[in-house]
Amino acid sequence: MRKAAVQVSPTDKMITVLIYVLFSLFACVCVYPFYSIIINTISANDISARGDVVFYPRHIHFQNYLDVFKIPGLGNAALISLGRTVIGTLLTVGASAFLGFMFSQEDMWGRRFWYRFTVITMFFNAGIIPWYLTMRSLHLTNNFLAYILPTIVAPFFIILVKTFVESTPKELQQAASIDGAGTMTIFFRIILPISKPILATVAIFTAVDQWNSFQDTLLLVTDSKLYTLQFILYNYINQASSLSTMVNLQNAGSTAIASLATEQTTTSIRMTVTIIVVAPILLIYPIFQRFFVKGIMIGAVKG
Repeated sequence: MRKAAVQVSPTDKMITVLIYVLFSLFACVCVYPFYSIIINTISANDISARGDVVFYPRHIHFQNYLDVFKIPGLGNAALISLGRTVIGTLLTVGASAFLGFMFSQEDMWGRRFWYRFTVITMFFNAGIIPWYLTMRSLHLTNNFLAYILPTIVAPFFIILVKTFVESTPKELQQAASIDGAGTMTIFFRIILPISKPILATVAIFTAVDQWNSFQDTLLLVTDSKLYTLQFILYNYINQASSLSTMVNLQNAGSTAIASLATEQTTTSIRMTVTIIVVAPILLIYPIFQRFFVKGIMIGAVKG
């Protein structure tokens, strides 16, 4: 038996079209800044510096990327950022998963006190100066561990995981407990496999925070070997003019006459380094996207 076709009124069609148009415009507004930076990095630098590259690249070349990679310290900064992102994300996800699970166990000793003690740190902060003095007293200045240790315990992520665990059927843990499984066995064999959505969500948030962080470098690090990409970007933006001169002088040694189309400018330095720093973290979202929405929605069901 065939179902009757659903009749859609002209008003509903107009509203649907209007919604698609508005969201398409909104998407273009969000995407255009990234697109604009990209086309400026591959356009002739003299044209880009004048602000004449708007909708499409002009006189395409890729010399900007080759030149920027020659800037001293960029490779080492990339390794530092990659290291802190990978190690910091793994430790934060692991700590959030375990503490979120433990805080959901009613038989945990002092569960309410320890949970509230952890959550209250979200609302009270001593400030930058006491934080700096604490970090210095722990010998975490000019130390790679300064990027890792302070971020391992993240109350917000613990709350997300705890809420997720509490939304799962308790019968799973009870059945495992009856079969003789201990707390750690339940955590590794039962909770971790079913917590992939929320853990992927925590991993995305943590990775973005670690990759984009530069304030800890600014306050705690004076050793250039521990500079991160974001801190290098911060310095490059402030020193883009002198850097463009330095790169042009390096290129002048290999070519007699530098072309205006590929001669580095302040604009080309800033935009090219921006793409180099931002692009890697943007690649993470497509990988974890299918977990992200599910995890954040489930983690927000309960308080």
